[in-house]
Amino acid sequence: MTRPLPPARSPEPRSPEPRPARPTRARSTAALAVSVLAATGLVGAAVPASADDPAAPGAEQVVNGSFDDGLVGWTAYPSPSVVDGRGCVDVPAGSGPYSAALTQQVPMEAGETYRLTFEALTEPATAANVRVVVQAGADLNYLPFLPARKLALTPEPTSFAATFTPEQDYAAAELAIQQDIANAEAYRLCVDDVSLTGGAEPEAYVPDTGSRLKVNHLGYLPRGPKAATLVTESTEPVRWELRRADGRRLSRGESTPRGVDPTAGTNVHTIDFSRVPVSGEGFTLVADGATSQPFAIAADLYEPLRTDAKTFFHTNRSGIAISDELVPGYGREAGHVGVAPNQGDAAVPCLPLEDDAQQLYVDQGEEPWTCAGTHDVTGGWYDAGDHGKYVVNGGIAVAQLLQEQERRGSARTADRDVLGDGALRIPEAGNGVPDLLDEVRWELEWMLRMQVPAGEQHAGMAYHKVADADWTGLPLLPADDPQPRHLYRPSTAAALNLAAAAAQGARLWRPYDAAFADELLAAARTAYAAAQAEPHLYAPAPDPAVDPNPGSGPYDDDDVSDEFYWAAAELFLTTGEDAYESDVLASPHHTGDVFGDGAFSWGDVAALGRLDLATVPSDLPDRERVRASVVAGADGYVEAAEGQPFGQTYAPEDGQYAWGSNSAVTNSLQVVGTAYDLTGDARYADAFLGGLDYLFGRNALDRSYVTGYGERDSRNQHSRWYAAQLDPSLPHPPAGTLSGGPNSTAASSGDPVAAPVLGGCAAQLCYLDDIGSWSTNEITINWNAPMSWVASFAADLDRGVQAHGRHGR
Repeated sequence: MTRPLPPARSPEPRSPEPRPARPTRARSTAALAVSVLAATGLVGAAVPASADDPAAPGAEQVVNGSFDDGLVGWTAYPSPSVVDGRGCVDVPAGSGPYSAALTQQVPMEAGETYRLTFEALTEPATAANVRVVVQAGADLNYLPFLPARKLALTPEPTSFAATFTPEQDYAAAELAIQQDIANAEAYRLCVDDVSLTGGAEPEAYVPDTGSRLKVNHLGYLPRGPKAATLVTESTEPVRWELRRADGRRLSRGESTPRGVDPTAGTNVHTIDFSRVPVSGEGFTLVADGATSQPFAIAADLYEPLRTDAKTFFHTNRSGIAISDELVPGYGREAGHVGVAPNQGDAAVPCLPLEDDAQQLYVDQGEEPWTCAGTHDVTGGWYDAGDHGKYVVNGGIAVAQLLQEQERRGSARTADRDVLGDGALRIPEAGNGVPDLLDEVRWELEWMLRMQVPAGEQHAGMAYHKVADADWTGLPLLPADDPQPRHLYRPSTAAALNLAAAAAQGARLWRPYDAAFADELLAAARTAYAAAQAEPHLYAPAPDPAVDPNPGSGPYDDDDVSDEFYWAAAELFLTTGEDAYESDVLASPHHTGDVFGDGAFSWGDVAALGRLDLATVPSDLPDRERVRASVVAGADGYVEAAEGQPFGQTYAPEDGQYAWGSNSAVTNSLQVVGTAYDLTGDARYADAFLGGLDYLFGRNALDRSYVTGYGERDSRNQHSRWYAAQLDPSLPHPPAGTLSGGPNSTAASSGDPVAAPVLGGCAAQLCYLDDIGSWSTNEITINWNAPMSWVASFAADLDRGVQAHGRHGR
């Protein structure tokens, strides 16, 4: 997962180097304090102040201005840290204007007087001025409330003070202390004691929970389960009504009190209206004075999502231009192909020995690592909202998309006539190959390029990742990324992800491209053997005291026994060879409980192997036991759903939701759906649909977490190019994109948007639909892959119910 650090926004946000706010005529001027050495672009109603002036009347608007709580509340880049109690950024030599900053969002009230003060220094002294501004966003063309000021800093703290009076309200202005001009030498910028007084006391954050009556905004299947959750103070049943779009009552009943749900922090009832067999649109539920969002009851609700959920992968492609004709609104230039300012992925060097991140290898008792020459690692999918590409995340995303493809041939409930050639909006449509395989091939070919060539150190393994040397800001299109790119040391986990994904791909491509299938299988065998030879080559964990993996997520994993099991399973299913079968049977994961709270994740992949061993035909001697274990795992998720008044299949024991909790929901739903495929038992289909309701609005926030689906859908997910919140000329994420969702650790994550306001939140309420909230609102390929699987399964249930009655039985 990314750790993004966005820059102060500017009038040209699509440029790789932000520009200062556009100046207008000032209404008044006054002398700055002697510590303010330069003042330019006096704008608006700003009035400079003496450093000795008292604070403006009003409340403190800056969060954690003393940095006592680390960088909570702040966005800082590049290489942020707290040094001697100050918030600092380390700026490499040759950085451009505005490429380094410490920023924070603050509210502005028209007519109120504000006073900004802070201390700043640089080590060593730099001739580059630092720029200070408080400005609006793109919607007001970056109107400056405090006109840009410049400070020449030294290693001795320099004080700054200025007062200003905004002419209009603005809820989230940006206070930015940032580099002003290019620097010839590296330096550290540090600030401390930042204070902005004036205006009203900041309001305590109160989440927008929408209607008290929570439903699936998309709707329900005519013959499927239909349930809702009511937030109410009542401890006794209350009357409910189901109404048509014209307001006429269709059905009524009484709710079931469920007590206080600790994940929502409130008293709730459930409402079951499953016996209503009608179809139509615009239905609402009414109970206890609350009215739900409108929803449909229809048999084809999820068919559009089957394809929409896959658009995210195409628009996340690296190394190819995205056609606006194919995907209207998402056209862009090819990213990382070496066209200036972009440095490209065709000739990427390995991590330099002088890079600070080398200390992370030393910290885990190893030698620094680099390699000679450069490597072509073009193509693949950008992992998330940043420009990094990671083999371990690519592996699980490929696996789940291929499981969706493979299910079409193995599950009796799967529709075999969908997702064929021409089903998706991709340039390969019409080539005689199923489009989902074409899309996945884009990633798999990149994974093959990440394999270490013969004759080099760690030959046969896979480089862990390719990523920018440092975090870039938002918004920034891939083609405009100016950062140098580095390959990181190979890891056993990456090699095994390549082995598993390539082995799985080999059997699926065999009917369409035997040569490519052979190439995949050969790479899988080589990677597996290389991992066996180097079973403990781990990607290091981040160390904030040294360097928290600038520019990319660490994806560290020091237990790869599950990756060995998964890779052996895929190689066995593809080849049937005894050696791989022996490794499967010898693994402790083969008989262990692999279905935890979220089923699986990039760092816990044993369940991926278990699912394929259960569903792909083979001569495995204990295959029936394996199939039964999947059903038993699903039983745990069904039991969890039945015990929760919002119906979700994700129920961690401690009640705390993990980072990317929505992927835990979708992954557990995949297990439940697979149990239905194995048994045909409607109990699993019912639990699957009930758990899906949670993602589309039947949750404490009354929110659909899938872009483009539902009355209140997430659309400001963290991304550098799906960035309409920052630049209206850029798009929101494509329809069918899943947000990471509530995260109980958001308050301690350092997320500059979520951390200041989500402390002590009930699990389901730990979420913000804000582009800056990378701890709750990220989007990733390995979260949309299970969304895609789940969407296809739901669409098949649509068709099965329509054709055969309740769940096709």
